[in-house]
Amino acid sequence: MTREEAFKKIQVIVSEHFDVNEDTVTETMNIKTDLDADSISIMEFVLELEDVFDAEISDEDAEKLETIGAAVDYIVANQ
Repeated sequence: MTREEAFKKIQVIVSEHFDVNEDTVTETMNIKTDLDADSISIMEFVLELEDVFDAEISDEDAEKLETIGAAVDYIVANQ
């Protein structure tokens, strides 16, 4: 999977999960501050990433996913 393909899929997930316009989702977007995500919504987002990409994301790695770009990088590196 290319980085662009991963980003497009994550854009859709973010859009649906955080109720934002897909076109406004960027790689520099901070999950906590820009999406106003609390720990529960971040956990749900990570679980959704795991389901969509058939990946396992450890709690330690999940804590490092501060931006959308970091999530894309993680998915691409672990596919």
